[in-house]
Amino acid sequence: MTNSETKATLSFSDGSPALEMPIYKGSIGPDVIDIRKLYGSTGMFTYDPGFMSTAACNSSITYIDGDKGELLYRGYPIEQLAVNGGDFLETCFLLLNGELPTADQKKDFVATVTNHTMVHEQMQFFFRGFRRDAHPMSVLVGTVGALASFYHDSLDINDPHHREVSAIRLIAKMPTLVAMAYKYSIGQPFVYPRNDLSYSANFMHMMFSTPCEPYKTNEVLVRALDRILILHADHEQNASTSTVRLAGSSGANPFACIAAGIACLWGPAHGGANEAALSMLEEIGSVDNISHFIEQVKDKNSGVKLMGFGHRVYKNYDPRAKLMRETCYEVLQELGLQDDPLFKLAMALEKIALEDEYFVSRKLYPNVDFYSGIVQRALGIPTALFTGIFALARTVGWIAQWKEMISDPEQKIGRPRQLFVGSPKRDVPAIDKR
Repeated sequence: MTNSETKATLSFSDGSPALEMPIYKGSIGPDVIDIRKLYGSTGMFTYDPGFMSTAACNSSITYIDGDKGELLYRGYPIEQLAVNGGDFLETCFLLLNGELPTADQKKDFVATVTNHTMVHEQMQFFFRGFRRDAHPMSVLVGTVGALASFYHDSLDINDPHHREVSAIRLIAKMPTLVAMAYKYSIGQPFVYPRNDLSYSANFMHMMFSTPCEPYKTNEVLVRALDRILILHADHEQNASTSTVRLAGSSGANPFACIAAGIACLWGPAHGGANEAALSMLEEIGSVDNISHFIEQVKDKNSGVKLMGFGHRVYKNYDPRAKLMRETCYEVLQELGLQDDPLFKLAMALEKIALEDEYFVSRKLYPNVDFYSGIVQRALGIPTALFTGIFALARTVGWIAQWKEMISDPEQKIGRPRQLFVGSPKRDVPAIDKR
């Protein structure tokens, strides 16, 4: 972040003195106006619902150019990382450390993560406290937060070594907890992790194997899951990442911060979007019903929404959607599901939406959620667990952002302000005069 010679000047029509504010330039992306002295100098706040024009921090982890449809992890395009960048743990190393690992660094990192995949045996009692039909995200909020009860040796956020250990533990144990949540919901025994399997293969083993027979991993499906994890690993200052940072700004331990991020991700407007997109396709039911559905979407009074299209940031084709579309083809072909009616329906809906002026003019391009739900369903992951997979992938982004925030000398406890529109000060009347 560099200071620009250009200043922004805020003038007032009532004749109050003008305020000069510095402008900062990032390495790429929009410049920012430093308004930190605004309140002290003028007694006023800015008003920005949803933080649409507010940079709450400086970061060197992830960059999005919504107009170009570009997503960079530490400067590397997501397309290159997903296709040529190795497996998910390589992306994890990159997000945590700023550079891609050497062969030796990757070997050590993989070994370290692999040796932390087991959770404390007492964790099974936490699961037994939940109903069998509890939503997996509810279970994950509770169990991830509970990890702090077992790892007092890594809760000092001011100790760099403690932060490192916590990061590894979270990345390593999230697949185990997600798989345990699934197994608990269907009444099957928990499956312990295996150190001879890759990160994604191990997760599939814990999800789908049983004590009755050996489980054979399918490399095509493992690669598909790996791609899902890479594409969802981080996404700049979104709602859940901002939640993790805000929780972390209070000095909360990392397990509590990630649990807060999971709670935020649970929302249908955030992590639940792929589940909503799949539900939409199932409700449409058939290619023959698309025309009627499109008419309803265009009717503002119908309340029908086109899920899986458009994005808060991207005003172009979501680069992750292109990659997920390719993965979708690969998975369905591997499993002999090329004629899957849901996928055919998705293709037909995508074609119409990309050609219809109503959607084109509004830049409602398919996003990653449009395809990821279909891929996960093909992998055998139940719809209720889709957001849990998202949380598993995003944990590394959250923890990287949390670590960056803790190390930022300018970081203060988050304290958004408000425009108060309630009643002014008044006296409490006696009860017989109300």
